[in-house]
Order: sequence, then structure tokens, then C-alpha cells
Amino acid sequence: MSLRAWLVCVLLWAGCLPHAWAGVVDASRVGELSLGRDLQLLEDPDGTLDIAAAMRSRDFVPAVDGRTNFGFSASTWWVRIDLENPSPRPVSLVLQQDYPLIDELDLWQVQDGRVVGHEATGDRRPFASRPIRSRDFLFPVTVPAESRSQLFLRMRSDGSMNIGLTLQHTVPLLESHETRQLAFGLYFGGFFVLIVYNIFIFLAVRDRPFFYYLLYVTSYGLYFAIIDGLAFQFFWPNHPDWGNTSLLVMLSLTLLFGMHFTRSFLGTPRLTPRLDKVAFGLEILSVVAFVAAFGFSYNHVIIPISYLTIAITAMIITMGIIGLLRGVVAARYFMIAWGVLLSAVLVFMAKSFGWLPHNAFTQNAFQMGSLLEMVLLSLALAHRVREINRQSRTDALTQLPNRRIFDQALEREFVRHGQRGEPLTVLVVDIDHFKQVNDVHGHAFGDKVLRRVAKALADALGGRRMAFRYGGEEFAILLPGESGAQAREIAETLRRVVQEQTAALATITISVGGACTEDADFDHPNALFGAADHSLYAAKRGGRNRVVFHPAA
Repeated sequence: MSLRAWLVCVLLWAGCLPHAWAGVVDASRVGELSLGRDLQLLEDPDGTLDIAAAMRSRDFVPAVDGRTNFGFSASTWWVRIDLENPSPRPVSLVLQQDYPLIDELDLWQVQDGRVVGHEATGDRRPFASRPIRSRDFLFPVTVPAESRSQLFLRMRSDGSMNIGLTLQHTVPLLESHETRQLAFGLYFGGFFVLIVYNIFIFLAVRDRPFFYYLLYVTSYGLYFAIIDGLAFQFFWPNHPDWGNTSLLVMLSLTLLFGMHFTRSFLGTPRLTPRLDKVAFGLEILSVVAFVAAFGFSYNHVIIPISYLTIAITAMIITMGIIGLLRGVVAARYFMIAWGVLLSAVLVFMAKSFGWLPHNAFTQNAFQMGSLLEMVLLSLALAHRVREINRQSRTDALTQLPNRRIFDQALEREFVRHGQRGEPLTVLVVDIDHFKQVNDVHGHAFGDKVLRRVAKALADALGGRRMAFRYGGEEFAILLPGESGAQAREIAETLRRVVQEQTAALATITISVGGACTEDADFDHPNALFGAADHSLYAAKRGGRNRVVFHPAA
């Protein structure tokens, strides 16, 4: 493309841009006005300008495309807003700066070339310095009748410089304030409910991931209370220096507990040992950031900790993906939860570095994403509770219900037998010469035999018939509703099926002892089981690989 053609394209593109600055604001017609396109900016890199110099300056320029987010900026920023009131009555408005983490914020109102009002506040100054006591910076502004005024603001911050100015009448301000208060109540109420709920779950199951999750949620909630300016307003209004330090402290703890919760929840020391060591290193960096928050200035710590946030988030997502690929069921919930948060983190970090504009969505994306993440992580933990419950009911080796569940099932079926009069049979199964199998082939082979026998028994049964791992090489079977003759046929079938399905491994046989309520009177479930157990020993004394029922012939 020729230079001339390129210049034409640039001029055409520039001509299509929206007008950047709307000019003088008519205060008499303001209801609620976002000032992104109605203000002018002046960057003061050295921070040396005073109000007199700012009033004389001709270097103010409109915000490009209304963007007033400058990321981590060491400069002092000046804002000028031109107001007019052509009406015959004074107009009272409120100027709102919606980002509460501005260290120093000064406002001057200028009338006819002279300063008629000055307010000095910021989150590095006591909360009482605010003209209206609110988490946001609110300044009452009065524009006299048939006059022009100028507002000059000076902003300096060690953190991200987000200028979000709105000029409002008091009515829409009160309406939006009520809506925001409700939103905050729901948001932090949700955090509180999650904390209380998981305290009770932790006390019930005593599972470490729940404890780490509690630490994570608590530090996360406090971090957002600081970000939203509520902690400064209600917890330490007279200690502004601690306000900035507390943000670094809570963010460091959130990263530390979030990383540790992930490692514990997914079992990464076993799942991916090498990556787990890297994750442990990131935890150490979080501790370093925690200590640095007390010994270094805010602006020296906030940028490294922002990059650490991105690194830890990426590590957590990577671990979740590995867990998902390796079949960790809970990793599905985990990945959905962290996927939501990751999107929110990226939006918030892009806003903090000035890559995205400061607005209601980018400012609150982190909060919205975090609450959704907490709810989804609670679902993941609920799945873990179910898994813990399943493991407490299931034999880990054979995946059959364990002895505790057998005892409960036997008692339940015995009661049903007494109520309905239907027969109940108990079978006790023992693998013949199992000790020799272990001695000759080793315990790993013995475990394989146990799994194969358990599968053969479970596959041969169905309906209400249940197989259980009783202990060692013994299994127990309940046959509700089966007559004594039917139970004997089932027991013989099981003996034959086990021998057939283990033939590829070795010569494996079983002995079976049985007892049925049709054949004798039993006043207690333990008596029924004891009779089946005695029949098992009769089968072993009789030569093994056989079925013997009580009473033995």
C-alpha cells in the first residue's frame, strides 16, 4: 500500500471515531451522568503541581474514548470538570468516585477563578475526612444559579489508578445506594453462610480439605471487604495505613490457602508429585509476600503479588486439568469452579493493569466470579463428603460393602423377616487355602484373587441378594426372600462360578456355610450368622470346596 493510501485510511478511520469530550456539563439537567467523556485529564509525573498551577494549566486533554483507567501508575492525575447552571435556581449534586482504593483524593470547586471549596480525603487518610461517610468517595457539589463552575480533582495512589466519576442528583444516588447495599448484603451473606455451613461439615467429617477451604473462604471474604472499602469503613476507620497493608496481607493469605486447598483436595502429592513441588514453591512465595506486606511499601509489593496471583491461578487450573484427565471425579466440579474464577481474575487483572476500562463489570467481576466459585467448590466438597461416606461403607480392595454395612443390612433384613414372615438366608464364604496362595504367589497376587472372587460373587447375584467383604478371605451373602432349597441352589452356583472364573489365575475354590430361617428358629440376627459360620467350618472339616447348611446332616 502506498503512503498516500495509508494516510487516507488513517484519516478515514480517525473521522469515524466518536467525539471524545462532550464539553461543559449542564448541571440543571443532570440526573445520573457518567463523566468518562465529560472530563479532562492532566498527568503530573512528578506530583509537583498544586491547585494554582492546575488552574493555570492548558495541558488538560479529554479522556481517549472515555477510558480513565491507567493501571499501576506512579503519576499524580488531575481531573477537570466544567459545569454550568443556566437555570434561575442553585443545583445541588453529588460527585461520586466509585473506586475506593485511591490513596489521596483532593477536590477543589472553583467559581469565577477562585477556590470556593476544598475537600481532602482518600484511603490513606482517616475515614472521617470524607464529606459523606460512604465506602465510595462522595462529594456534595452546589452550582449557583446562572453561573459556571469548575471541579478540579487530584488523585494519587500506590495501587491501580481507576478513575470512575459519576455526577448524580441525590434521588438516583439514594436509589443506587440501596441497590448496592442489598447486593453487598447478599454477597457477604453468601460468604457467611458458606463459612458456617462448612464449619459444621468439617466438624462432622474432620477432613483436612474442609479446614483449608474454610481458611480460604474467610481470607477471601475479608480481602473483598477491603477491596470494596467496607473494611476501612467499619473495621479500622482511624487506621488508614493498615488499610493498604491489610489488602496485601489478605491477598497473600488467600493465595496461600487457595493453593494449599487445591493440593489437599486433589491429592496432588500423589497425583503429580513434580508439579506439586512447584505448587509448594508458590505457597512459599505467598508466605514471602505476606511477610513483605509488613516490611515494604504497598507499591513495591502489589505488582509482584499481582503476577503471583496470575501464576497461582494458572497452577490451580493446570492441576485441575491433570486431575480431570486422570479420572478424579471431584475435579469436574473443581474445574468448573476455577474456570469461572479464572475468567473473573483475568478481567480484574486486565482492569488493574489498565488493559480494560474501569466500569461496574470490570470492578465487580472478581466478586461475582469468586462467589460463584465458592458455591461450586462447596458442591465439589459435597461430592467429597459423599465419597468419604462411600469409602466408609465400601471395602477399598474389592469395592464390596464392608462388614459394618453387612451388620446393618443383616439387622434390617432380620427385622423385615420378623415383620413379614419371609425367609432369610445367610451365606458365609471362605477362599480355600488362601494363606498358601499368598505364600506361594505373593500378596499382590492374593489381592488379585480377592478382587476376582468378589466380582464373581457380585455378578452372580442380583436384586435384593447382596455380597459383602466380611474380612480377610471371608465374604458374607444375604439372600432375603429365598427358601432354604433356593438358597442351597444359589450357594452351589456361587461355588461353581467362582471356580470357573478364577481358573485362569490358579485353582481357586471356596467353602460355603449357610443358615436359613426356614430350617431353624433364630431369635437374633447374630444367632443366624453364627449358625452359617459354624456350617462354614463344617464344610472345611468335610474337605473344602463344598456347601454345608445348618443344621448339618
